[in-house]
Amino acid sequence: MNFSKEIILWYRQNKRDLPWRKTKDPYRIWLSEIMLQQTRVAQGLPYYEKFIEAFPTVFDLANAEETEVLKLWQGLGYYSRARNLHYTAKDIVENYNGIFPSTYKELLQLKGIGDYTASAIASICFNEVTPVVDGNVYRVLARYFNIDIPINSTEGIKVFKKLAQEVIDKEDPANFNQAIMEFGAVQCKPQSPYCIVCPLHTSCAGLEKQRVNSLPVKLRKTKIKNRWFNYLVVVSDEKETLLEQRKGKGIWQGLYQFPLLETSEPIQNIVSFEERIEKKIRIKKFSITPYNKEIKVHKLSHQHLHTTFWIVETKENLKNGIPLQTIEKYPVPILIGNFIEEFNF
Repeated sequence: MNFSKEIILWYRQNKRDLPWRKTKDPYRIWLSEIMLQQTRVAQGLPYYEKFIEAFPTVFDLANAEETEVLKLWQGLGYYSRARNLHYTAKDIVENYNGIFPSTYKELLQLKGIGDYTASAIASICFNEVTPVVDGNVYRVLARYFNIDIPINSTEGIKVFKKLAQEVIDKEDPANFNQAIMEFGAVQCKPQSPYCIVCPLHTSCAGLEKQRVNSLPVKLRKTKIKNRWFNYLVVVSDEKETLLEQRKGKGIWQGLYQFPLLETSEPIQNIVSFEERIEKKIRIKKFSITPYNKEIKVHKLSHQHLHTTFWIVETKENLKNGIPLQTIEKYPVPILIGNFIEEFNF
């Protein structure tokens, strides 16, 4: 059985109708690949369409304000992707005259573009024979060839990249790369794959050894950090509130949030924190009550944020206050966005 030809044949018969599959424009391929990292197609598709509408060319994206880019990205998570996207758009316009590099090695020089994205753009747009290796590809190769080397180990990354290079269709790398990714997403799924109707089932070593459900193997390296976030939602008599922009290299850089009081454990007695709160929001007289009686746990890849929203009511005029009706214009983390929608300012 010719592995690559079977994968491409399956793809032609079963591929989903997605807008980025109707173009070889590197800008649109790049945008789709960045968006679909850590994101399901069903979730990413509306964002892709909004971005293309707002920024139809790399020049439009480069000329946008970062807050505008982050606002459109709101809800997709991993916001460094959006910041890198914006930075690279400006880089391509300023240093490449708006024309994307056409080779894998050149593409790797751009910020936010790693092995996978460079391979995708180079193969799909410029027909370079360079394989993509993402989570879907790891799964297909691990199962089909019955490989139990951890995919997130140094050895595993090298082994699977080498294997992908060996099996890629040299005559049609663009369709093969899209085909094997789609095959992993639709046919060779993480849970309950359709092995009975799989076109590769007669030659799949993992299926023969009854190891499909245990492959691929992944090392568990991540230690979850617990943090306690207390958001101070100020509401004044003048119908204003306070927002602050997150700085530094931590989570949600550049996004806005209500003034944050981070503690080492849940707050049992809010009165004992009044001095810190007064300093944080620069208000002398206020009343404060918890909005959510039970702490909300917002789970990120490496962190669990144990969150309480505190409603702070005051009659004082706010320094740097913003009108409540403008709050939805600011790019915020989905945690804050969900609260704003629920609280209904």
